[in-house]
Amino acid sequence: MRHFLDFERPIAELEGKIEELRRLPEAAEVDIAEEIATLTQKVEKLLAATYAKLSPWQKTLVARHPARPHAKHFVARLIADFLPLAGDRAFADDRAILAGLGRFRGRAVAVLGTEKGDDTEGRVAHNFGMSRPEGYRKARRVLELAGRFGLPVLTFVDTPGAYPGIDAEARGQAEAIARSIEACLNAPVPIVATIIGEGGSGGAIALAAADRVLMLEHAVYSVISPEGCASILWRDAAQAEAAAEAMKMTAADLKALGLIDAIVPEPLGGAHRNPEAAIDAAGEAIAAALADLAGKGGAELVAAREEKFLAMGRQPASA
Repeated sequence: MRHFLDFERPIAELEGKIEELRRLPEAAEVDIAEEIATLTQKVEKLLAATYAKLSPWQKTLVARHPARPHAKHFVARLIADFLPLAGDRAFADDRAILAGLGRFRGRAVAVLGTEKGDDTEGRVAHNFGMSRPEGYRKARRVLELAGRFGLPVLTFVDTPGAYPGIDAEARGQAEAIARSIEACLNAPVPIVATIIGEGGSGGAIALAAADRVLMLEHAVYSVISPEGCASILWRDAAQAEAAAEAMKMTAADLKALGLIDAIVPEPLGGAHRNPEAAIDAAGEAIAAALADLAGKGGAELVAAREEKFLAMGRQPASA
């Protein structure tokens, strides 16, 4: 059964009526096909109207939708001959970070992604997309490997943030994140990062300090979750909606601020309604970004990447 968000209740009611009509026997006196077509048009119009004016908090809910495609779905559809790589060669393998080598449209690439999992068992196995230090050390290992062999790096980010547990802190969580960011910034190869769902805190930027940062239309990207921000500022997680509004965490806000490079349009009603179309659109945007970076040498890429991030937050030059 399709999962509907709270603000989608009118849509859910209409789609429920469509399902009821489809279950009617063909001999029914009413013209079922015509009625279904009319209701389907109403659903499409309502979807378009609803998703055209989503608030930042509603976009956060869409970014967290359980049916939204995850990193493994992007890899399965976009990356041919994918060969997973595991372990940080120091402590363990972290399943919250997906890593490997493969081919994107015939070109050899290295791939990294944060994976949340699809069901309860998968979410527990992937720690809900929250990586421990060994995950970021695995990412660093793959980034250095990509630099050694001249492989472009594609990353798919979908995490509420790095794992905040005591065991992660004991193994150097902050240092591991910092080293992963450092490896991104120093890699002498093109890096294209795509925020596909949640981009939370250092856990996200550890894989997103890239030459080109793309963001799906209804994804979010911020220094902290709205609930975490509300808990700090108002000491009340129930203020998450107000926090989301203030944080400027949507793709449109971040593009206007110059913190991301491009917005990838999602299918009508969000990526969870048509995952294949959403992934294909991301693939087109990734291909365009790689084409834009083609022919640039390692030193040029590193220098431009450094300038890109140093320029964030600077006041525009006065006329």
